[in-house]
Amino acid sequence: MGRARKIRIVLAKPGLDGHDRGAKLLARIFMEAGMEVIYTGLRQTPEMIVETALQEDADVVGLSSLSGVHNYFFPRVMELLREKSMNDVLVVGGGIIPDEDAAELKKSGIAEIFGPGTSTEEIVKFIQVHARQRS
Repeated sequence: MGRARKIRIVLAKPGLDGHDRGAKLLARIFMEAGMEVIYTGLRQTPEMIVETALQEDADVVGLSSLSGVHNYFFPRVMELLREKSMNDVLVVGGGIIPDEDAAELKKSGIAEIFGPGTSTEEIVKFIQVHARQRS
């Protein structure tokens, strides 16, 4: 019987946000927690993010936004994932996102929104519990 593969997470920065220090820190933390991380880099479109998730057979997509574009980009990623029948991919978001926006984003299918000050242990645990690993 084979060992389950590592959780594969695609980390992405949609939009024109030019700051990715937090995303790079999370990438390292996820790797240290035993996950396989694919970081897409800055200025990604929803189409690019979903294509990467498809090509990399991602279990999780992590979206980070500090520039206020989350209300468009996060739901658009969810829409494209559904179009490609990638309904089993866990999508989480983080960054500077007001509580009222977070509630709406969850309605679009984002599993959780992590704001500033959220412990990295909490984020890792959430992903480990909720990601559906596929063999």
